[in-house]
Amino acid sequence: MEFGIIALIIIIILKQYKPEFSVYVSIIAGIIIIFLIMDKLYGIINLLLNISNKTGTGSEFIGILLKITGIAILTEFAVSICKDSGENAIASKIDLGGKIIIISISIPIITALLEMLLTMLS
Repeated sequence: MEFGIIALIIIIILKQYKPEFSVYVSIIAGIIIIFLIMDKLYGIINLLLNISNKTGTGSEFIGILLKITGIAILTEFAVSICKDSGENAIASKIDLGGKIIIISISIPIITALLEMLLTMLS
C-alpha cells in the first residue's frame, strides 16, 4: 500500500497547483492498486472454487458470489471517485444502482435458500 501513500502525496501536491489533474491521478492510482492486488484475488477465487468442489455445492453459486463481490468493489471505486470529484449526488445514485444490481444477481441464491428451507420444513 506504499503506492497509495505515494499517490496521496502526489494528489496533495497537485491540488495546490493543478487541482483538475488530481482526479485523474486518483483514478489511475486506483486502477493500479486494483491490478496490484489481483494476485491475492486470484488466490481467493481458487480457494473458493476448491472448497466448492470439495463440498459439492454448485459452482454457479460461487460464480454469483464472485460477481456480487466484483460489483461491490467496482461500485465502491466509482462512488469514491465521484466523492473525490465533489459529485455526491452522482455517487449516491451509483451506490443505489450497485445495490439494486447486487440484489437482482443474488435472486438465484435467495431462491435456492428458500427452497431448501421449505424442504426442511416439509
